[in-house]
Amino acid sequence: MTRHIGIVACSAEGAALCYRTICNEGAQWLGPHGHPEVSMHTPPLSRYMACIDRNDWPGVAALMLDSARRLAAAGADFLICPDNTIHQAMPWVRDVSPLAWLHIAEVVAEEAQRRGFRMPALTGTRWLVDSEVYPQALAQRGLRCLRPLPQERDAMGTIIMQELVNGVFTPASTAVFLNAIARMQTEGCDAVILGCTEIPLIIDDTNSPLPTLNSTRLLARAALRHAVALDRK
Repeated sequence: MTRHIGIVACSAEGAALCYRTICNEGAQWLGPHGHPEVSMHTPPLSRYMACIDRNDWPGVAALMLDSARRLAAAGADFLICPDNTIHQAMPWVRDVSPLAWLHIAEVVAEEAQRRGFRMPALTGTRWLVDSEVYPQALAQRGLRCLRPLPQERDAMGTIIMQELVNGVFTPASTAVFLNAIARMQTEGCDAVILGCTEIPLIIDDTNSPLPTLNSTRLLARAALRHAVALDRK
C-alpha cells in the first residue's frame, strides 16, 4: 500500500504541474504507469483572491481547511498545497487540520541545504516575497534569501496573476524574471527559488542564470517519497 496524496489546490496551472509530476514520476518508484492514489480539491481561485486582497489570512486558512476536510473524507493520508503564496495561512491551518501537511518552503529549504546553497534569490508574487514564508524556512537551516527589488516584485506579481495563472507565457515576461535573477546573482545569490508554482512554466535550468529550486516539482517529489515510504520499509 502507498499513502494517498491529497492536493489542496489554489491556481489551476500550478496544481496541474504538481499533479502531472506526481503521476509521471511515480513510475520510478512503482513501475510503469504506477503512481500513488491522488485526490485534489480546488475551490474557485476568486475565493482565495477575495481573502488575499483584503489581507485576510485566516479566511485563506478556512478555504484550505475546507479542502483538507474534503480530502480527508476522500481517503487522503496527508496533504500538500502547490501554491506558495497561501502558505502564509499555515499558522492558522496546521494545528487544526484533520491531516498532516508537507510544507512547500520547508521542502525547498531542505533541498537548498542538501545542494550546498547559502543564499538563494526569491521569486514569486508580491504577497509571497514580502512575507516570511521562505526567510523563516531557510533560517531554520542556517540559510538566507535575497528578495527582489520593489519594482521587480510588482512586475513579477503582475505577470503571475495576469498571465501565468491563465496559461499565458510570453518571451517579454520571461525576460523580466531572467533579468531580476541575473541582478540578484550579482549580489551573491547562488540559486533561485521559483517561489510561485507557475514560474517553472517559463523558468528552468535551461534558461536561468542561477540553478533553480523548482518549488512545484520539489513538493511533488517530496510527496511521492512520503507516499511510497511504506513500501520501502
